[in-house]
Amino acid sequence: QVQLVESGGGLVQAGDSLRLSCAASGLAFSRYVMGWFRQAPGKEREFVAVIHWSTARGTTYYADFVKGRFTISRENAKNTAFLQMNSLQPEDTAVYYCAARYFSISYSEKSFDYWGQGTQVTVSS
Repeated sequence: QVQLVESGGGLVQAGDSLRLSCAASGLAFSRYVMGWFRQAPGKEREFVAVIHWSTARGTTYYADFVKGRFTISRENAKNTAFLQMNSLQPEDTAVYYCAARYFSISYSEKSFDYWGQGTQVTVSS
């Protein structure tokens, strides 16, 4: 059974940082593209960042609104993906989800195979 478990969310002030983790089990992690999405209250879920399964290739993509502030990474040996979030702003308040997609990279949430339950990030002004 595949499980993705996010952690690291919380309540922070504007300008602070958080590091989200996504621990995966039950899948060949080193062959899965890992993505982060978020859903703010009253809004649709949106793409945040994605990283290719090959750490050697290291291909990453980001939504325009997080470029330069967020960094996605992964440790295949630990079956874990990360999202380092710096300079957080109130508009970053959302539930953050990690997701896994087999092999080929994509930004579309519909193309991801597995999802975590999400972790709440709240940024106060």
